[in-house]
Amino acid sequence: MDRRTLLLAAGAAALSGCGGPDPGPAAAPAPGPSGRGSASGPAPSAAGRPSPKALPAEVGSGPRDVPAVALTFHGQGEPGVVGGLLDALAAEHVKVTVLAVGAWVHQQPALARRVLADGHELGNHTLNHADIKAMSDDRAYAEISGCAEALREVSGSIGRWFRPSQTQHSTPRIQAQAERAGYATCLSYDVDSLDYTDPGADKVVRATLDNVRNGSIVSLHFGHAGTVTAIPKLLAGLRERGLRPVTATELLA
Repeated sequence: MDRRTLLLAAGAAALSGCGGPDPGPAAAPAPGPSGRGSASGPAPSAAGRPSPKALPAEVGSGPRDVPAVALTFHGQGEPGVVGGLLDALAAEHVKVTVLAVGAWVHQQPALARRVLADGHELGNHTLNHADIKAMSDDRAYAEISGCAEALREVSGSIGRWFRPSQTQHSTPRIQAQAERAGYATCLSYDVDSLDYTDPGADKVVRATLDNVRNGSIVSLHFGHAGTVTAIPKLLAGLRERGLRPVTATELLA
């Protein structure tokens, strides 16, 4: 066989080898609850974390075999107190999840942006913090979507998590309106610090540490001076128990 024939045979073998056909362009993202592509709603991270679509319609705790807890804050309050709380978290190098009230975001956009700049998560706690269980479907949707728009204005995103206002647990009707607004999972909690009752820092710490365990999601609040004072003792107590404070996304991923 001459040299030209050998070259032609080698080229044919390369074309018929393991490369296979071009797979073509990637499929377009599936529409989200609002009919838009998934880019307009929650999406998995580059690290492959699951989207909230992989979670139940409501989640109140994380895996019990993981020594971590999510600290979640209902987000509204006087700027000085909120700033003090963010300072306390920054001093401890802890990241948390803040479920913000939309009206507060409109009033305090710089603080909402600071939440994100400090590395915390920012989510949805309705527009006006009214009793969502007592609302009609359309009113509940307006409360959720109104807060989503407030979040989008300060961050470009509606955030990953929705927490219903004035109730620990969502209902199927609330979950349907949350889904309609772009939130596949309502974020509940299994530990209530009771800090909103202003019992004093020591009682906030005790109420949390007496009930927390692997995978817990803790409910805390902006706007209460006792919570600010409680943060260093609370974080020290978690660490003594071998529990790492994380965001909701980190816990549930």
